[in-house]
Amino acid sequence: MWGGPAEPADSYYAVRPECTDVPRTRFKIKPGKTLSARKWQAAFSLDGHLDIGKTLHRIQRGGIHPSIRGEVWEFLLACYDPESTFDERDQIRQHRRVQYARWKNECREIFPVIGSGRYITAPVITEDGQPIQDPFVLSEINPGKLQALLPELTPRGPLDKKAIQWLLTLHQIGLDVMRTDRTLVFYEKQENLSKLWDILSVYAWIDTDVGYGQGMSDLCSPMIILLEDEADAFWCFERLMRRLRGNFRCTGNSVGVEKQLSYLAAVTQVIDPKLHHHFVSMLDPYPERGLRIWFSKDSPNIWKSRKRLNIPELIYFVSYICLIETLGGGDYLFAFRMLMVLFRREFSFCDSLYLWEMMWALEYDPDLFSLYEEPGSNITKAVGSNKGKPKSRRPCGKYERENMKIKSSDASLPISVFLVASVLKDKSSKLLHEARGLDDVVKVSLHVCSF
Repeated sequence: MWGGPAEPADSYYAVRPECTDVPRTRFKIKPGKTLSARKWQAAFSLDGHLDIGKTLHRIQRGGIHPSIRGEVWEFLLACYDPESTFDERDQIRQHRRVQYARWKNECREIFPVIGSGRYITAPVITEDGQPIQDPFVLSEINPGKLQALLPELTPRGPLDKKAIQWLLTLHQIGLDVMRTDRTLVFYEKQENLSKLWDILSVYAWIDTDVGYGQGMSDLCSPMIILLEDEADAFWCFERLMRRLRGNFRCTGNSVGVEKQLSYLAAVTQVIDPKLHHHFVSMLDPYPERGLRIWFSKDSPNIWKSRKRLNIPELIYFVSYICLIETLGGGDYLFAFRMLMVLFRREFSFCDSLYLWEMMWALEYDPDLFSLYEEPGSNITKAVGSNKGKPKSRRPCGKYERENMKIKSSDASLPISVFLVASVLKDKSSKLLHEARGLDDVVKVSLHVCSF
């Protein structure tokens, strides 16, 4: 009912009862403001055309009701064109499901654990392509059937470079999967963990340039929860990665997100010169000290609940720290995680989804679907690829509309950079008085949800 009481949204994403220290959710379902199932259905014409303008307006006012969030996200992330019909979308959906099944079968032929309902957390192959027939590894895959699996896991002939590189990442994906959103009841089921591992593994197979990077599991997890069909969840994640894959691209000693850190520094220098100078003056040559806090008792993620790290986890953790040490962005390295996974670990699960859909509604570009679906288009075509081309006059997000006025041939700055800058501005007084090193900045930034 219009103007009725706000409804808590936590019940849609149940938390395990023993997890009592998760961030408090602030997002509430507000009648008359939040996009409801009734308003969503009313936004379609008889043949299926979506009034995207009204839909964006509603989302920007109060977010999306959890019961329809998955199907709305498919439009926000350009899985479908709002001007398509119900029949056209059904055809696209079926085609994509077939394509996903084809890719998944390719992966299963190389490594049969894909699609088996299980996942692995230990290496299965050496860098020169030799299988690691470790009993512990095999027991993870299928307890009690080790001997039967030995021939199955042994390569049927020499593996090419792509297959070897992909196999080397599977245990890293598994390590991330087992600690992703483990406070949620949803991931108490092995089948859901396996589904997350399968999708990330298939994505790593098709994206040979970027592959898999730590943080992708945080981005993919909501898709698994919101979309029941695994293939639909995969394509929603693939569209999200079109926006964010540049953050994960490694070239030499740099990572794509480094550019955003530099932009963040420039923005902060403009809106709060005093705070920017404060960050510069306390430049710490040892960024790994601050990063340790991410995995300490002060961090809200799954690491704090672990009594000890096993050897594969320890190796992966140390490798990650070494990667971070090579990054630029110096004074703003504390914002690395915020930009990489869009505040997934700073806010509650529900609040982070609300934040995402608000950003996507503001950034909505009506031309992205056509760009992604162009003949010969592949995963490398990302947001910003069509800058400089004539834009359609169809409804777009407020932020995108402002970018269109600039008419720059360069890709626009993601709104997430300005969001981080606004958090720093809001916390400016606390940072200026309490932060005496990057360790302190990380501690303060870890609690951005404590407004």
